[in-house]
Amino acid sequence: MGERVAKALLLFADGFEEMEAVTIVDVLRRAGVEVVTASPAGGKVAGAHRIHVEAERRFADVRAADFDAVILPGGSGNAETLASDKRAQALIQEAKRLDKVVAAICAAPIALKAAGVIGSSKLTSFPGMESQFPREQYKTDRVVKDGRLLTSRGPGTAIEFALALVTELCGAAKATAVAGPMLVR
Repeated sequence: MGERVAKALLLFADGFEEMEAVTIVDVLRRAGVEVVTASPAGGKVAGAHRIHVEAERRFADVRAADFDAVILPGGSGNAETLASDKRAQALIQEAKRLDKVVAAICAAPIALKAAGVIGSSKLTSFPGMESQFPREQYKTDRVVKDGRLLTSRGPGTAIEFALALVTELCGAAKATAVAGPMLVR
């Protein structure tokens, strides 16, 4: 029997930050993580900078229980949709309830807040969003890990964030092995 393959679900909608979404999917797949992308309606999704990406599934067709992580890229339009979409909120809540990795970058931590999954965890987000979160919990580190919650600042931290996800899902040795050929570490 082979080693168990980690599985991650990336939720995104129109207005997503392309650099973050694609970087996360790319780095996780380099690590051997099975990544499924999902959007409200499936199909073509328009990024914040008019780059279109095809979502493999619809929110209604996936369950957090089938994955080891639920990940949210940023982009303000995307974050607002994920914060208001009942199916996205249910997936985030289910992931938290089942102690899955829950991760968000850039503006997307507002969707975690809307889902009520932050609790007393430390977190970060895109600069200028600090007022959205309790001062005592907010950090300005590039990537913040608190238990199974991972958050990050924005496009410039996407590789670090993705490698932190690899570490969480596959271990530090795998993250180091993936980072080397990408000339990251």
